[in-house]
Amino acid sequence: MELKRVVVTGLGAITPLGNTLPETWEGIINGRSGAGPITRFDASKFKTQFACEVKDFDPLKYMDRKEARKFDLYAQFAMVAATEAVEDSHLDLEKENMDRIGVIFSAGIGGIRSFEEEAMAYDEERGPRFSPFFIPKIIADMASGHISMKYGFRGPNFATVSACASSTNAIADAFNYIRLGKADVIVSGGAEASIAIVGVGGFNAMNALSTRNDSPETASRPFSASRDGFVMGEGAACLILEELDHALARGAKIYCEIAGTGLSADAYHLTASHPEGLGAKLVMKNALEDAELTPEDIDYINVHGTSTPVGDISETKAIKDVFGDHAYKLNISSTKSMTGHLLGAAGAIETAVCVMSVKEDIVPPTINHEEGDNDSEIDYNLNFTFNKAQKREVRAALSNTFGFGGHNACAIVKKFVK
Repeated sequence: MELKRVVVTGLGAITPLGNTLPETWEGIINGRSGAGPITRFDASKFKTQFACEVKDFDPLKYMDRKEARKFDLYAQFAMVAATEAVEDSHLDLEKENMDRIGVIFSAGIGGIRSFEEEAMAYDEERGPRFSPFFIPKIIADMASGHISMKYGFRGPNFATVSACASSTNAIADAFNYIRLGKADVIVSGGAEASIAIVGVGGFNAMNALSTRNDSPETASRPFSASRDGFVMGEGAACLILEELDHALARGAKIYCEIAGTGLSADAYHLTASHPEGLGAKLVMKNALEDAELTPEDIDYINVHGTSTPVGDISETKAIKDVFGDHAYKLNISSTKSMTGHLLGAAGAIETAVCVMSVKEDIVPPTINHEEGDNDSEIDYNLNFTFNKAQKREVRAALSNTFGFGGHNACAIVKKFVK
C-alpha cells in the first residue's frame, strides 16, 4: 500500500507568550519569558509561587457565556487554538466531506481546575451537589469532542493521554490516519490548564518545579548548571494536518510536510528519564527511520529540555549518540525556557515551533543561560542556541517530548517540495 503524504495547512496557539500563533512566535523568536507570579490562586504558602500563565484571556471573546460554563479552562484554550488553526487553513467547510475530517486532540491531565473547584466545594452536611457539567468538564477527551461538535467534523475523533508526550502522540496518530487514507484532514494538538492548587502542590511535592521565586522570568534555564526544575505553563496549540493531494486540489497554503513520527518507552521509572537516555535514543531513531531521513538531514532539534537536573543531561547524551558528529552541526533549543512546560500541550506548541522554523529558516533561542553557568555533565560544544535566535537554513526539524511513565514521542517536519 502506498502511503499518502501529509502536510500542515493551518496553525493556532494560545500560550503564555500570546493569544495567537503569530504573537507566540514573535515572543519565542525574541526570547521573551512568559513567567511571572501566579494569579490564579494565592500561592504565597507554596514552595513555587510563579508559573507561565496565559495573559489577558477572556473566554467570552471566543464563546458565549452559556457555552463557556460547559468548558474547563483547558477546553476553552483548545477551542481558541483550534478556531485559529481552522481559520488559518481556509478550509471551505461547505464543500468538504465532513466524514473525512477528524479531530485528535489531547490533554495530559484534563480538567483539573474543575475537579479542584467541585471537590473543594463539597459540604458533608449539605451533601453532594455537583454540577451536571462536572464529569464532561474534567475528562481529557472533551476538548476533542467540543471541536468536532462546533464544526460538525465526523471523522476519527479521540484524545491521546501520555503525560507530557500527549499532544505529540495526537499528531503522530493524526499523521498515520491520513497517510493510511482513513481521513483527508485532521485537527490535531493539545491543551492544558493545570496552574491550580492541586497542580502546583502536586508537582511541588515531587520537587519537580523550580523554586526561583525571586526571579521567575529566569527560572526556566535548560542546560544551565543552576537549573532547579521546570516552570509550569498552560495553553494550547493546534495543527491542521492534511493529505497532500487534497491540499493541492483546493489550493491550500502549505507550511511544511510531516516527514515522520516515532514512539518509544523508557520502561525505567515512574517519573525520571533513563540516565543514559535509552528511550530518547530509540524514539529519535524510530522517527528518523519512519521519515526515511538520515541524522545529517536534521538541522534543528526542539528538545524536551525541561530544565530539570537529570532530564537535560540524559537528553543531551541521547542526541550525541543518535547524531554522532552531526550533533555539533545542528542547532538545539528548548522553547520551554520561554513558554514554560505546557505538559500535555507541550508537543503541539513545540511541533508548531518546528513548523515555523522550517518555514522561516530561523531557530529560536534557549534563554536564561548565563556566562560560566556550565554543567560538567553537558557538552557545551553542542549549539544550544543560547539567548539569541539564529538564522540558518532549516531543511528539517525534530521535536522531542517525554512524559511521566516513560512515554516518548517525536515528530519530524521538513520543507515541502512538490
